[in-house]
Amino acid sequence: MDLKFVSNRFMAFAEKECKGSSALYEHLSRKIVGDPELLELSSHAKKGQPLPNLLFGAVHYLLLQGADHPLRGFYASIEQTPQPAEASFPYFKDFCLENRMQIIELLETRLVQTNEVRRCAYLFPLFNHIHEQAARPLALIEIGTSAGFQLLWDHYSYTYGDGFVYGRDGAEVKIDAAVKGDAQPVLNKPIAPVSARYGLDLHINDVTKDEDSLWMKALIWPEHHDRRELFEGAVLCTKANREKINFIEGDGVELLPRLVEKIPEDSTIVIFHTHVANQMPPETKLQLLKNIEQITKSRDVFHLYNNMDDANLHLDSFIGGQKRHQLAAITDGHGSWFEWKLESAAKAGKS
Repeated sequence: MDLKFVSNRFMAFAEKECKGSSALYEHLSRKIVGDPELLELSSHAKKGQPLPNLLFGAVHYLLLQGADHPLRGFYASIEQTPQPAEASFPYFKDFCLENRMQIIELLETRLVQTNEVRRCAYLFPLFNHIHEQAARPLALIEIGTSAGFQLLWDHYSYTYGDGFVYGRDGAEVKIDAAVKGDAQPVLNKPIAPVSARYGLDLHINDVTKDEDSLWMKALIWPEHHDRRELFEGAVLCTKANREKINFIEGDGVELLPRLVEKIPEDSTIVIFHTHVANQMPPETKLQLLKNIEQITKSRDVFHLYNNMDDANLHLDSFIGGQKRHQLAAITDGHGSWFEWKLESAAKAGKS
């Protein structure tokens, strides 16, 4: 792997993702940009994987496992009062070199599968919107499901800063998010009924297993205490409801055509994926679209996604043979806010 390419990935990560969100990862990323040893180490990641996320996840994983090293002192996930990020790099590099073989093994075998449960803040109104359009129960198919947290969206409660609580009454997982912009989703609709939940992934993270649960926790950035709290709640919810999800391990794009044959006609097929397509090569994205087009010849389908062409959330609907493309929302990567776009798109007559 070209080290200049790796270096550019870390610089983009620092500028576009970490700034204002993780002082530790921003500082480390900027230092790694010019460090050939750590760039070479990062290059062991699987093709298509987000390199910075994977390296930082691997290091965090070893620390959470109990690795004894001064680097622990810089992680807010481990120390209540962490040391300043600006002093962290020498310790980070020393840890990486000392644990080089363990890190390489993780880079070569693990995937970045964050399964950010807060993204359900925008899935909640979108799935209800889809049900209103389809007037039938939803058969959900998630490509890149990881542990399946998003498939249990109707088991959580939601607040959006308006003083009301939406979603499931008495839910243990309580998600809060901000709705930006002038257009507002209708949040007080009845929760859409779900007839089936299918989770497809190359590797299913089984949160009943400590190893998988710890890896997913390691992918959460050290300063993000609220994300960790939501993760712990989602783990408990998933353990209690895991039997409601049909997990299938394999290539979701290849599995899709055969899977939809199992879905009864009285359900609407909803294929969705968030922050997954950026890991797909162009030919895989094209095949996914071809497979969906083939399915729409005999079934109504909704396709909800981002990162196919841009970071925004899009909704393609195929009803009665008629295709409609809409910008659904502009979203924060971790789901802390979104800007609803469906109403404005409808009013503008876009399709």
